[in-house]
Amino acid sequence: MLSEDGKHLYVSWDEYHALIEKLALKVHASGWEFDQILCLARGGVRPGDILSRIFDKPLAIMSTSSYRDSAGTVQGRLDIARYITLPRGELEGRVLLVDDLADSGETLKAVENHLRSGAKIAELRSAVIWVKGISTYLPEYYVDMLPTSPWIHQPFEEYDVLRPARLAERWKI
Repeated sequence: MLSEDGKHLYVSWDEYHALIEKLALKVHASGWEFDQILCLARGGVRPGDILSRIFDKPLAIMSTSSYRDSAGTVQGRLDIARYITLPRGELEGRVLLVDDLADSGETLKAVENHLRSGAKIAELRSAVIWVKGISTYLPEYYVDMLPTSPWIHQPFEEYDVLRPARLAERWKI
């Protein structure tokens, strides 16, 4: 649900999963056949996993990070992992790059440039759930365009501040 001022988008687990399924349908409707999925950790792991299951394609993972300060709400320097984790072989052929959102667009642009410079990728397309209005990158596949560029409160955010002691209290362990 988008707040009245357009600055916050609150997403439940059910909405989150429905959006990933809609993303899968957009990719499918395009008719594009791909060989592998590369998801960006952390935000792209959940969508990447679900898309990997729906399309029955191998899932590779690349870790990236730019949100650090203030409980992960301030964007800093972008770090891209040197290695990609995948079940077998190399990242090659037609690859679907998956993340949760195109915020500024800088991460997706940087990863795309990084992949094109070294990997044996014949074709690369990207898929995200949300594209913010401030993004300088437009993926081939997305579900929602968010012109007001709200902060997206995803359902798993509670785990960003949940520590083992509090979890033990919750479960009375």
